[in-house]
Amino acid sequence: MIALVVVLVILVGLILFIAGQYNGLVRARNEVKNAWSSIDVQLKRRYDLIPNLLETVKGYAAYERGTLDAVVKARQQAMSFTGSVEDRAKVENALTQSLRSVFALAEAYPDLKANQNFLALQEELSATENKIGFSRQYYNDAAMRYKNRVEVFPSNIVAGMFNFQAEPFFQVEEAAERVVPKVSF
Repeated sequence: MIALVVVLVILVGLILFIAGQYNGLVRARNEVKNAWSSIDVQLKRRYDLIPNLLETVKGYAAYERGTLDAVVKARQQAMSFTGSVEDRAKVENALTQSLRSVFALAEAYPDLKANQNFLALQEELSATENKIGFSRQYYNDAAMRYKNRVEVFPSNIVAGMFNFQAEPFFQVEEAAERVVPKVSF
């Protein structure tokens, strides 16, 4: 009789342990999904700002059509993309690079550089880029916590039993973005 009680207590303890590990993995996976959603919110905001920025620039830099078309194309690709996190990072990085070329146009057009609409849109877009950066960092932190839960003992056993897979990190793909810019006065 005592042996049956001991086995029953061990069995209940094991079930509670597995349930706790499973629930922790689900919470961590949901945090990663939430973090990805926060990136999506900021990306949508950026997509919404780009047409206004381009319209403002068009009036001043009419013959810079190639630069503007590149931004429009990159925006369309980013908005319609539905692939993996790694591929999404590449598409978003391409959009970021094309936006930088638009801001570089302001240096060539002093009237554009002084335009209040352009300045306001540039400031709004810069703030959005910062928010995207923070969202990416939050996503990567959540992905790391989840990856640790999936790979570290004893939760890795439960993760393997229920087919939990680690999520990829949102990484910079362009080597040029890793280089520290040179500033000279």
